[in-house]
Amino acid sequence: MNSPCILLVDNGSYRPESTLSLRKIAQEVSDYSGHLVNAVSLLHSTKVSPDDLHGIPAEIFEPYLKKQYDAGVREFVILPLFFGHSAAIYEYLPQRVIAMKEKRQEMNVRIAPCMVDLTDKTDTMVAEVLAQLVREKIAAEKLQQPAVTLVDHGTPRIAVNEVRNHLAEQLKELLKADASVVEASSMERREEEEYAFNEPLLENILGSKGFEKDVILSMLFISPGRHAGPGGDIVEICEAEEAKSDGLTTYMSDLFATHKQIIPLLAKRLEQGLSSEPMEGEIAPSH
Repeated sequence: MNSPCILLVDNGSYRPESTLSLRKIAQEVSDYSGHLVNAVSLLHSTKVSPDDLHGIPAEIFEPYLKKQYDAGVREFVILPLFFGHSAAIYEYLPQRVIAMKEKRQEMNVRIAPCMVDLTDKTDTMVAEVLAQLVREKIAAEKLQQPAVTLVDHGTPRIAVNEVRNHLAEQLKELLKADASVVEASSMERREEEEYAFNEPLLENILGSKGFEKDVILSMLFISPGRHAGPGGDIVEICEAEEAKSDGLTTYMSDLFATHKQIIPLLAKRLEQGLSSEPMEGEIAPSH
């Protein structure tokens, strides 16, 4: 494979902070790995004004691939900035590639693994970053064995929820000397009973037994956005629950992308992607 075009891909956001974070990570992975890595979102980010992105418009996946292909590029590697088996990576992205290949038959696309490898129980790279971010918050706030909840957005896909639970178990082991309790939670869920696997919700775990006082939210969010950013949905949930629960104080760990160890982790996944076979049809989650 000669000089593939490498894309660091996130879901995309209407907030400029997300695109700026993606670009920073892409540059750092480039520097670390020696491969040029381009920051490209799946959707949404082109709605952000270039004025808020240092004058450089955001790129999104399908137009970017078409532009590169029409310029002569045939080999592509997708490096997902995703924790686990999102429908965006395993359904939407392959569907768009298949559609593009109808007119661009020489296009070859490889997809690197997501950051969490459910098939390797010894791989604790993501959980170790999360644990370190919690320990930094404990030290900064001078807390004594606070409760910890690993909180994600919530999902309609069991495969994504399994990533949350897998990381929560690893985090529980890593923080056994630092936290009084470690449990997973989700920001929200769909109402139907079939989505109950997202329980407990963050709003319900806060103030419950073991989570009545100091609680650190281990943020299973990569970059700032409308959920995890300043003034986002999670802040609103925490403020509402603190107002209802006497003595409850919540603290948020820094977001995953702020930790330097995300770079060697992504570089490792990139090497796996470079040595993989081009995708053919849809991709089944490997678990």
